Amino acid sequence: MAHENYIVAIDLGTSHLVGMVGQKSAGGTLTILAEEVEDSASCIQRGCVYNVQDTAYRIRSLIRKLQNQIDSNYQIDKVYIGIGGQSLHSIEHIEVKTLNNNAMASEEDITALDVQCKAYRPENHDVLGISSPVYYVDGKMETNPVGVPCKRIEARYQLIVGQHSIRQNIVKCFEYVSKGTEIDLAGIIVSPLSLADAMLGKDDKDLGCALVDFGAGVTSVTVYKRNKLIYLSVIPLGGNLITKDLTNLPIVESDAERLKITYGSAIMQKDKESAVLLEGKEKIGIREINTVVEARSKEIVENVYAQVKLSKEIDSLGAGILLAGGASAMQNLQELIQERFKKDVRFSTIRREWMENEDDRMGNPLYMTAISLLIAGTENCIQYIPPKITETKPVIEEEAPIDDTIDEPKRGGFWGRIFSFVDEVGKQT
Repeated sequence: MAHENYIVAIDLGTSHLVGMVGQKSAGGTLTILAEEVEDSASCIQRGCVYNVQDTAYRIRSLIRKLQNQIDSNYQIDKVYIGIGGQSLHSIEHIEVKTLNNNAMASEEDITALDVQCKAYRPENHDVLGISSPVYYVDGKMETNPVGVPCKRIEARYQLIVGQHSIRQNIVKCFEYVSKGTEIDLAGIIVSPLSLADAMLGKDDKDLGCALVDFGAGVTSVTVYKRNKLIYLSVIPLGGNLITKDLTNLPIVESDAERLKITYGSAIMQKDKESAVLLEGKEKIGIREINTVVEARSKEIVENVYAQVKLSKEIDSLGAGILLAGGASAMQNLQELIQERFKKDVRFSTIRREWMENEDDRMGNPLYMTAISLLIAGTENCIQYIPPKITETKPVIEEEAPIDDTIDEPKRGGFWGRIFSFVDEVGKQT
C-alpha cells in the first residue's frame, strides 16, 4: 500500500450512514478498499443531522469498523462528510468587473471575480458550494473571456446554500468524534453535486439533463445545461413518506415497507385484484396498497417537475431525465416520470471511467453517493504509521569456566612405561 491518495468519506443518508475508504491512482481512478453501513433512522431526518450525539456515536462506530478493514500501519485521521438535506438549494449570484479603455480581460480579472464571490455571505444561509460560473462579456455569453477586449465582464455563479444548522451540526458531531480519536473533518461535500459529477457524462451536461435522486427522506434535483450547473434543489419528500402513508391502512411499519417494495407501483395496475396475507392472517388488497402508492408517487413527481421547470430549461433538456437513489426502484416510477415530462427517462450509475476496476457497488443505490464522495475528495485521509522496531541485544554465549586441574596423562604403551619409570625415580631422590 502506498502512503497517500487515500480518501475516507461518509454519506449521511436518512435511512443509512454509509462509510467508505478508497484509494486513487495517479490517473485519478478509484479502488474501493472498505465499506460499512450503520442505521441512521434515529439520528438523521430528511438528510440533516437531527441528534448530534447519536450521529457522532454512529460515525465513530463506522470509522472503527473501517479501520479494522485496512492495514494496521495505516490510521484514519480525516473524514469527508456528504450533505444533501432538505434546505439545500442553489441561488444565482452575479459578480461584475468593469475594465478601462476596452482592455483585454486577463486571468487576474477572472481571479478577482472568484475572490469577490467567495467573500459573499447571503443572509440566513451558509454557502456550502460554488459552481463554476457562466461568463458574459459586454452582455454576450463567452466560454473563455481571457484575451477578449471588453468594457464589462459578468460572472454568474450558482451558490449552493443551506440553513446554518447543516454545517453547525456536522461540526458539533466532530467535536464528539474527535475526543480521544484525533480524527478531523476533512471537508463537507455537497452530495447532489458529487453524485452528478460521478454519474453524468460531458454530453449529458452539455445537451442538458436533470438528475433526480430519490432517497428515503428527500429527493434532490440537479439540472445541467451547456456543461454548467443551472439549478439545484432538495425536496423534503422521499420513499419513507410512502411507507408512512401505508401505515394508515392500517399496517405496521415493517409490513408497510415490505409491501411497498414487493407490490408497490407508481401507476395503478388495473388487473391487480388479488390480496396479500399479513401477520395475524389479515388480508389486504394489492389495489388498496397501490391506491396509496400511486397518489404519493404522483405528488413527488409533480414536485420534481415543478423544480425542473423553475430551472427554465425544462424544454431544452436534450439528454432527458436520469434517475438515481434507492426509492427510484419503485415499480413503474420510470414510466410515471416519462409520462409527466414527455422526455427520455433512464437510470444512471457511477461512470466506469472513474473506477480502476469493475465493481458491483457502482450500480448499487446504497453505495453510489458514498462512492461519489470518494471521487470528489482531494485530501489524503490516512496517516502511515511505521511499524515499531524493537531493539534486540545480541546474545553472547557464556564461556565455559576454565578448569585449572590437569588430568593425569594416561600412561600406556612403551613410552608410557618410560615416563612412569622416570616419575618413580624422581620421587625416590
